[in-house]
Amino acid sequence: MAVKDFMTKKVIYVSPDTTVSAAADLMREHHIHRLPVIESDKLVGLVTEGTIAEASPSKATSLSIYEMNYLLNKTKVGQIMIKQVITVSKLASLEDAVDLMLRHSIGVLPVVDNDVISGIITDKDVFKAFLAVSGYGEDGVRVRLITDDTVGVLEKIVHLISEENLNISNTVNIPRQDGKVIIEVQIDGEFDIDQLKQKFVQNGFNVDGITRTSSKN
Repeated sequence: MAVKDFMTKKVIYVSPDTTVSAAADLMREHHIHRLPVIESDKLVGLVTEGTIAEASPSKATSLSIYEMNYLLNKTKVGQIMIKQVITVSKLASLEDAVDLMLRHSIGVLPVVDNDVISGIITDKDVFKAFLAVSGYGEDGVRVRLITDDTVGVLEKIVHLISEENLNISNTVNIPRQDGKVIIEVQIDGEFDIDQLKQKFVQNGFNVDGITRTSSKN
């Protein structure tokens, strides 16, 4: 899974000369929490709700609302933006992007190659990718099997399903510490789930669950 397959390609951004007030308005308008700062087609920084909050006068200040708004309209994004921005390549794996987010405790990565931004990937994009990979929200049947993590086990599962002329849309493998593996298979269509369950049991599989799923669209 590559970053380019899941990133948000339409990037809403500001320039270093954008006022803090205008950047905050843009975030509210688009329901986002951070904005890349671009100058001459190159990424030069990142402004977030947090950096704007730090730049805003404290509620305990003696300044009037007019004075506070005046300051925010005079302060430029370039004065408060994060300049050392952690980025990721569009060719990197999604797993690499998630690892970067976790290690640096951040929820967004601008996607940059040769100093040019082509997208942005956020924690929400990662959540959507997980749902897509797991087959969530699809009509069909999900089978959860617990089996030995041995060579050929997935091939055997696929063979048993194909014998019933059924199509697999997604598979997820989850290793366990006891040497076993959980294999979840999403299968398209309407069919007798009890019959399929019995077939797996007869072939030595532990069927931990088999349920019908429905579209979430």
